Amino acid sequence: MATPSPASSSRTHSPTPAESPDMQKGRFSRLPAIAGKTFIPLGLIARLPLAMLTVGALTLITAVSGSYAAGGFAAGAVGIGSALGAPTLGFLADKVGQRPVLLVAAALNALAIAGMVIVGYAGGPGAAIIPTLLAAFAMGATCPQIGPLARVRWMALTEGHRPADLDTAMSYESTADELTFVLGPALVGLLASLVAPWLPLALAAALTVVFVSAFAVHPTEQSVVPLRSRPRTKARLTGFRRGAGSRGISVAVPILGMVMMGTFFGSTQTALIAFAGSFDAASSAGLLYAVMGISSAVAALSVAYWSQRFSHPLRWMVSAAAMCAAALLLFLPQGIPLMLLVLFVLGIPVGPTMVTIFSIGSLVAPKHLVGTVMTLLASGIVAGTALGASVAGALAERGGLNAFAVPGMAAAGLLLLGLLSGVVVRKH
Repeated sequence: MATPSPASSSRTHSPTPAESPDMQKGRFSRLPAIAGKTFIPLGLIARLPLAMLTVGALTLITAVSGSYAAGGFAAGAVGIGSALGAPTLGFLADKVGQRPVLLVAAALNALAIAGMVIVGYAGGPGAAIIPTLLAAFAMGATCPQIGPLARVRWMALTEGHRPADLDTAMSYESTADELTFVLGPALVGLLASLVAPWLPLALAAALTVVFVSAFAVHPTEQSVVPLRSRPRTKARLTGFRRGAGSRGISVAVPILGMVMMGTFFGSTQTALIAFAGSFDAASSAGLLYAVMGISSAVAALSVAYWSQRFSHPLRWMVSAAAMCAAALLLFLPQGIPLMLLVLFVLGIPVGPTMVTIFSIGSLVAPKHLVGTVMTLLASGIVAGTALGASVAGALAERGGLNAFAVPGMAAAGLLLLGLLSGVVVRKH
């Protein structure tokens, strides 16, 4: 796996400021000492564009074409592009390093966003769908994968530290993801309604150029050693081949777990639209869903304080079981106030489940393909979200409450995969 930076390796055998009484006030206070004070804010802002692109494409194309269907197709193309492009960027980052891949991706993504705005406004109400979909796909495929690659850096930086440090970093990263995917769409809606539909995408391009580039050249990048910089020994190549089969099976478990997480998210979003629509408030479904995101983000932070004796497979199983139980509550509310309470409760086990799956992914990932695995986990969420939305949408057509069965089934799938994770982790 990636080697720790010189600054972090010096902490392995002797007390350091990171382990001083001042730094023991809270586990999260250790993170800036490990990665540097600028790493966390850079990573937080740099991942915001990813959360803005899908809704930004939907808003722009719907506004200029007057067609919800065209806007929906554009948003779907962004998601497909991201699901396919993310593992490619992750693999390239593993092979040649994060810095060149992120710098090139930032430039290409800004160009793709500009192309999306130009294509959208050039076509107007009669815009051709093919150029629009190609531009949307390019936006998703080139979007820098800051969240997964930040996790790769944390894995390298915390190597040789106590295990709780990696758990703390993973907890923070999941919370950062949750926050940006709540703030991103809200920012798009605010700017589009107050100024113009093109402004959110223009802002996303500017943030990508400035903050993704700054993230790419941050000193923590040096802690991750790309494959091309490692010695090509016969033993290393033989080890890669021997471990490929078993590692592939092991990695499949957390990836499928993230597909189930995405299915849970997508189906819950769609079911909430149907639920809110029954009260003539379909447009408020996003606000309802944000309640679950808030409790999920807070709960994700709590994982940093869980005992190391509480193993990762057991965490997965307990959290997924809680999701199953909480998902049953979705059938109870007859009004929006009670639904808000149910969603807040439902979000509590969601955050810890995501943190745990990412942690298990980091444990079972081949050392030379950590970035690839992390981006595959992120792509699993995207693919699962599309799957969950489509299945729940079909059930919602038959009756609003039917769609709430899908989050429950996704949670049950997570529980079964949690049982398998115990076998997977024991192998590694």
